[in-house]
Amino acid sequence: MKIGAIQLPERPLVLAPMEDVTDLPFRVMCKRFGADLMFSEFVSSDALIRNVNSTLKKMEISPEERPYGIQLYGRQIGPVVEAAKIAEEHGPDLIDLNFGCPVKKVALKGAGAGLLRDIPLMIRMTSEVIKATGLPVTVKTRLGWDDNSKVIVELAERLQDTGIAALTIHGRTRAQMYTGEADWTLIGEVKNNPRMHIPIIGNGDIDSASRAKEAFDRYGVDAIMIGRAAIARPAIFREARHYLDTGELLPPLTVKEQAGLLRDHIALVSPGREELRAVRSMRRFFAVCFKGLPDYKETRVRLLRAETFEEVESMITYIVNRWGEMQAYSSADPGAK
Repeated sequence: MKIGAIQLPERPLVLAPMEDVTDLPFRVMCKRFGADLMFSEFVSSDALIRNVNSTLKKMEISPEERPYGIQLYGRQIGPVVEAAKIAEEHGPDLIDLNFGCPVKKVALKGAGAGLLRDIPLMIRMTSEVIKATGLPVTVKTRLGWDDNSKVIVELAERLQDTGIAALTIHGRTRAQMYTGEADWTLIGEVKNNPRMHIPIIGNGDIDSASRAKEAFDRYGVDAIMIGRAAIARPAIFREARHYLDTGELLPPLTVKEQAGLLRDHIALVSPGREELRAVRSMRRFFAVCFKGLPDYKETRVRLLRAETFEEVESMITYIVNRWGEMQAYSSADPGAK
């Protein structure tokens, strides 16, 4: 599969952009497990233009993680175009436009999924960004604003006409947020539209190797994007790739193995960061990486309250000593035996 001049392997596995999750250390972890393409946390065009330090930090790139895209959002054409030019200077392989973020502070201000209520503006914005950059431009969006406005089939054609290099579709409306089940039938309808010729990347509820394979086999998408499932286990990329290539399901990691991965992640986070800030940046991962262990609630609370790496290591050692040979997560894979 190709996005512009970017060559990806057959049936690529893509890491979804997630705010406060897909920072540089986490992207490197996912890359090591076989993610083929990844994106930054989503970047505010307005903040980028103002040189906000926290926003500039989101633009950091490691050679290890390429190919890599910077994802931008905004509600006005001018700032988004200017931000795309600035982003290009930071050396990504592509620019992605976010027309899918459903959170109130973004969508209700007319950015992200809010642009699903102003399709002409979305189309003009996309066209102007394409004109302003020499990089491939991709788009991520949703099925529509709500159940009464699932416009994705027609919208996909219009976005393609602007010249985008690929389209990612999350199989929910903005009104659904992240509730209910993703509707892959409409993603498949876009992919199977004979007028469509750009790559279609499907997103939503891919939480196992079998679901990854089903997305390719049943809906014909060119690539799949994995988001929330990767927070708990970046190894899902290795699991999915192995199943796609061999038809065999890998066993879930043991707690001991998962602990090793958590230590690797910490080692990527800690250099150059103030310790308390670094530890707190990991809490999202601490909250879910051992979820489901029996009698784990009190231990989880203690891990989340840790404020030094020494305290974190002490908790990890305790977890391994108590649960080390158990599976770190139950297999939710319908193909598991």
